[in-house]
Amino acid sequence: MYPAVYARQTPEKAAIVMASTGEILTYRELDERSNRCAQLLWDAGLRPGDGIALFLENHPRFFEIVWAAQRSGLYYTAISSRLTAPEIEYIVHDCGASVFFASHAKRDVAAALPDRLSGVRRRIMLSGVVPGYESYEDSVAAYPAQPLTIELEGSDLLYSSGTTGRPKGVKPPLTGKPAGTMPALLRLLTHLYGAGADSVYLSPAPLYHAAPLRFNLSVQRLGGTCVVMEHFDALEALRLIERYGVTFSQWVPTMFVRMLKLPKVERSGLDLSSHRVAVHAAAPCPTEVKEQMIAWWGPILHEYYGGTEGNGLTALDSREWLAHRGSVGRPVLGEVHIVGESGDELPAGEPGMVYFGNGPAFEYHNDPEKTRSSRNEKGWSTLGDIGYVDADGYLYLTDRKAHMIISGGVNIYPQETENVLITHPKVADVAVIGVPNEDFGEEVKAVVQPVDMAEAGPQLASELMDHCRQRLADLKCPRSIDFEAELPRHPTGKLYKRLLKDRYWKGHKTRIL
Repeated sequence: MYPAVYARQTPEKAAIVMASTGEILTYRELDERSNRCAQLLWDAGLRPGDGIALFLENHPRFFEIVWAAQRSGLYYTAISSRLTAPEIEYIVHDCGASVFFASHAKRDVAAALPDRLSGVRRRIMLSGVVPGYESYEDSVAAYPAQPLTIELEGSDLLYSSGTTGRPKGVKPPLTGKPAGTMPALLRLLTHLYGAGADSVYLSPAPLYHAAPLRFNLSVQRLGGTCVVMEHFDALEALRLIERYGVTFSQWVPTMFVRMLKLPKVERSGLDLSSHRVAVHAAAPCPTEVKEQMIAWWGPILHEYYGGTEGNGLTALDSREWLAHRGSVGRPVLGEVHIVGESGDELPAGEPGMVYFGNGPAFEYHNDPEKTRSSRNEKGWSTLGDIGYVDADGYLYLTDRKAHMIISGGVNIYPQETENVLITHPKVADVAVIGVPNEDFGEEVKAVVQPVDMAEAGPQLASELMDHCRQRLADLKCPRSIDFEAELPRHPTGKLYKRLLKDRYWKGHKTRIL
């Protein structure tokens, strides 16, 4: 269950297609190149349990490096291509990477790193070099395309987006099993989504994020083809489905919103009939947005809830969702428990902290306190989300605990307000946050990215407030609306609310008034 098998069975089949250039990497090439890179890592002194780090955009060589580590029993840390030199320095030192890969496209940041990465044995740059790096192409060419004598399963060691404080690495235990052993995620993909050798998978998100990285690797383990977008573009994504006969895809809700807001003449003139499974996760999907997507694409949408931690998973398909609108599914990995502030488990319908029980083990790398705080006395673990289950055992998320607004002693979870505002045709993106109010502690504010910035102003603000009041209780409606040309949203769909909140809380020593 890894590329070496398909290098023998279907050597000229496309393992990876780069969307913008059409560049193809066959299974034979993926296997040979990952072997050469694995030999390089072995020669650099890396042994099972050691690690590497990658600072790359969605690069054609991305997966050959990852597979080199995966088949060598190593940890690999894919770093966000948006980070700064000090942020990268912290992650590389924290994960203990012995070899660091960067691309020439990221040279402006990478050039500042050689003197900062004192513990790294080799610094290697792809598609060109700057001082302090060796050429990737020249370096791997010096090694044979033969597999290592002993090949073991490795693992990713990925870092949270760092929306609050320093990012933390999620370090799963290595299995010590031979390379090619089927991982748990692969069983889920084949069982839930019918993925297989005939899959043509569209990957529109950054590869350093957990879900795109793991899903692409899983499709490659099955012998399918991955179509990788260098950057997401709503219309181009739809064209790629038609061009390559995409059968399987993965999205975040902001991508749905952007596709839905394309002119109908553009989005309706394409043949999407090959598309059998469209998976979404990573951020809450407003009910109206999902209803529109199912009406457009048919009942092919699948949703799951989980995290980089891999401590549990819920899932459901379109038909289940239509019967339980707003749900993120029932558990397919681990058990779901809703826990109140007293520590007791709550009955159906009552919101509390969402915990997973009897799921896979994980730890936050170099942070035993954070690891301990994610567990309760029963050993259940949480990602920090608030939600409830219905009588049928389906989970509904209301918000993240850290995003909660406390106004006059009332808890307000902004997700519901965001879900209403994003459905307005003049709204491209939105964040709802708590800002200082001397009487109530906090009040609800919406920060809106309009479709047309020229329309930003009091008239649009009034229109949006009326839109909320018609659909929400008054306490959940924004007391004011500000406009931004672009919100600080991560390409994976995650919104950096901390950056927005910091503007409004500047000068306050605490977030409590």
